[in-house]
Amino acid sequence: MDVELISIGDEIISGHTVDTNSAYTAPKLAEIGLSVTYKTAVGDDLKRMEEVIKRALVRTDIVIATGGLGPTDDDITKRVICKVFKRKLIFHEEVLDDLKKRFEARGFKMPSINQNQALLPQGATFLPNKTGSAVGILISENNKIFVSMPGVPREMKVMLTEELIPYLESKITKAAIKVIKLRTTGIFESALAEKITPHIKIPDNIKFAYLPAYHGVDLRIISTGNNENEATDSAEKLAIQIRELVGKYIYTEGNDTLEAVVGKLLTERNEKLAVAESCTAGLLAGQIVANPSASKYFDRGVVTYSNESKIELLGVPPEILEKYGAVSTETAKIMATNIREKAKVDYGVSIAGIAGPDGGTYEKPVGTVFIAIATANGVKSKKYLLTNDREINRLRSVYAALGLLRKTILGLD
Repeated sequence: MDVELISIGDEIISGHTVDTNSAYTAPKLAEIGLSVTYKTAVGDDLKRMEEVIKRALVRTDIVIATGGLGPTDDDITKRVICKVFKRKLIFHEEVLDDLKKRFEARGFKMPSINQNQALLPQGATFLPNKTGSAVGILISENNKIFVSMPGVPREMKVMLTEELIPYLESKITKAAIKVIKLRTTGIFESALAEKITPHIKIPDNIKFAYLPAYHGVDLRIISTGNNENEATDSAEKLAIQIRELVGKYIYTEGNDTLEAVVGKLLTERNEKLAVAESCTAGLLAGQIVANPSASKYFDRGVVTYSNESKIELLGVPPEILEKYGAVSTETAKIMATNIREKAKVDYGVSIAGIAGPDGGTYEKPVGTVFIAIATANGVKSKKYLLTNDREINRLRSVYAALGLLRKTILGLD
């Protein structure tokens, strides 16, 4: 069945707010076999919203809209729903009572304007909002399903996963689905395709996709079958073929992050880590400790942005900085070696680079990054040539460092 996602709000189409709701929703729907075929954004305008929803209901089976369910005058989604489906707004005392209790539980008196959120389209099914005030609205009519959810990402995510996804799974007749996601790092999408595409034939019942991001490239397999065993067997056969071709780049199957996988490897080995950062300025340490179990394996991180700090905190010899520069394999190796020795840990990781937009030279352009890993067996470093974008360079440097660390822990080339 086809789905259209509609993002509502002037802030979306003006670019003031990034539409993260669609990015979160589409893969969740894919996991249950629903394909997003259209994605539309529309401002807070009654006529245009009505046109967009009507068009979506003609060309797709399921329409999921987010935004415009708040209590203020610019939140007009409910009025549009009533026009599209020719229904009235009905006051629901039970919705208001629940809303009052929520405010009281937080120690607040409910503003009178929030009473508007108890006015809901006649005959609709309501999806409870466990983290906010606007309930979701679901209308099933003429073999179409229309859903309106809050635009606040935190509220939308909970409502989608806990209310809407189970509803859709229970109501929609579909073939059995098996989804396998293989997450890779340390290789570009095009290079992966060169290693995979010539050697495999994708069966008609499988959709195979490359999903690149800053952390790496996810390989997604969606298999359909007449029953669960058929769908699973087909997906796993393809996954086995892919692992044989690019297995050393695959760091997990599923949704685990690279930092979580590295943390698990360290924990299993009872090993610890320390990092020394220059151009990433603490971003690597922050990503490592985003994993709740990081205290088991992460000892410390230092940011040595200036040459002086590299000398004072990490003991990088001034003559090395003078001869090779702060951004060099020599400096990166000393940073990694010395942070490991100071922390008395198993692994020392360093990043030194030119994030940009300034600071590049002909020999070392913006995006030049050196990453080093020090262990009891010595130290190795790798040079990366990234982009001209500062934030992209910092993010990619972090994940390159985590990827190199993973390979070092596992003894991979």
